[in-house]
Formats: sequence, C-alpha cells, structure tokens
Amino acid sequence: MSTPEEQTAAMIANLPTTTGRSLAGWAEVIGASGLTRHSEIVSMLKQDHGITHGYANLIAQTYATAGAAPDGDALIEAQYAGPKAPLRPILERILAEVATFGSDVDVAPKKASVSLRRSRQFALVEPTTATRIDLGINLKGEPASGRLEVAGGMCTHRIRLTGVDEVDGEVVGWLRQAYERA
Repeated sequence: MSTPEEQTAAMIANLPTTTGRSLAGWAEVIGASGLTRHSEIVSMLKQDHGITHGYANLIAQTYATAGAAPDGDALIEAQYAGPKAPLRPILERILAEVATFGSDVDVAPKKASVSLRRSRQFALVEPTTATRIDLGINLKGEPASGRLEVAGGMCTHRIRLTGVDEVDGEVVGWLRQAYERA
C-alpha cells in the first residue's frame, strides 16, 4: 500500500492529464480569481472547472502551503492577536518543548491552529477561546486520563490549557509519546 505522500505525489503528477493543467497552471487560475479561503477555492475549482473534490482540495491545499498564502509567522500573529494575545506564551512553551524531541519536527501554522508533524501530524495547537488553548494529540488507543480527554476529529485526544505552567512534565510526556508514534 502506498503512503499518503506517495498518493499525493501521484495525484500531482496526474494533474495535467486529469484536469488539463499542471499545479503551476492551477496556481495562476487561483491567483487570478482573487480568492483566498480554502473552501472558496475548492468550490470555484469544482463549479467553474469541473474538478473532482479530491483534486480541488489537493490543488487548494498545495496553493496555500506553497507561499501564496500568508507565511507561518503572519498566521501565528493573526491567531494570537487581540484578546487571544495572552495565550501566546503557551504556544511558545509547547514549541520550545517539541523542538527538543528532534530535528524532524515540522511546525506548520494554519489559519486557526498550528500543526506539529513528523512523518504525520502528532499534535495540533489551537487557541479555542480568549482564555484557553486546546492541545490536540494523536495517541490512538490510549484511554482518557485526568487532563487527557478523548476527542474526535484530527486528533484522538485533547488537553485544555489556560496557563503556561500547565505545559508540565505530564503534557510534555504525552507530546513525546505522540511524536514517537508519528
């Protein structure tokens, strides 16, 4: 079975045959459209160009991560602006801790969160409210325990953090476990 990376590479290689344009060609179309939101770009590609959802999603995601979207620092600044600014030290502490895990940690800011990846995502940092960060962690098969709650979606578990002091040895241990499994 091929890896997700191999599947993505195959889809990109097949773009000209399947959609009539290369990735660079689609980037020009998106740039000319003036659209910036992922969902708007996907809708435009599907409705105006007849592209299937999978390819439209791939094109929009690749366009966003190729530098056409705001850079990572700008995304983080926007996430922690205004009332969420006091939460920034929590993110900084998490990033400092995971940086000690290895040189293969990839910090990937998104519009509303920061994804932490190795070969795949192992954690997601999201300033959910003005007073709380939700730290999603992928620890499939682990039971809920104390602050470690079972969650749905992109991550199997969640830890609610309201202060930098809550990023303690227990939280770092869960992060390390998730990193080692990724």
